[in-house]
Amino acid sequence: MVRGALATLLGLEADIEVVGEAATGEEAVAVVRETKPDIALLDIEMPVMDGITAAAEIARTTPGCRVMILTTFGRPGYLRRAMEAGAVAFMVKDSPARELAAAIRRVRAGERLIDPALAAAALSAGPNPLSPRERDVLSAAADGSTIGDIALRLHLSEGTVRNYLSTAIQKTHTRNRMEAVQRAQSQGWL
Repeated sequence: MVRGALATLLGLEADIEVVGEAATGEEAVAVVRETKPDIALLDIEMPVMDGITAAAEIARTTPGCRVMILTTFGRPGYLRRAMEAGAVAFMVKDSPARELAAAIRRVRAGERLIDPALAAAALSAGPNPLSPRERDVLSAAADGSTIGDIALRLHLSEGTVRNYLSTAIQKTHTRNRMEAVQRAQSQGWL
């Protein structure tokens, strides 16, 4: 519903043409490959493939397309990861529609846009302390899986999983793996 409403509102702008819509990150990548738009507007939370992963794939496969992230999840870690993935704009959804249209025009003109409050929060939060493998293990632990289940899923030994979890707990300054998962998710590190 939100996607359709945004497409309709943007379609009312004389100089903006909506050339495609997608329900999942995977579909978004396919639509961008097929239509080759100037700009792709993605959400962070998308089924099948999240918006950050989709942004990286779009940047890799369709370098002429500039990616904008529009999300309700204004977390510093998400901002940093989105920019590293190739996004050129990061906005929160509570902005009025006319501001979104103006932002699209600015991005089309070559600018990079970041919500100022979120940029300040990202700078003060510092970089993600977790390594890619620690993120993988914490993500696998998020559903309450056992050490053995995580080890099987990630093709690691149980001892290696324990080591990664222990390091992640230390780096997130938490007491156990579930707290580490919650902290990492709330910071946008996962």
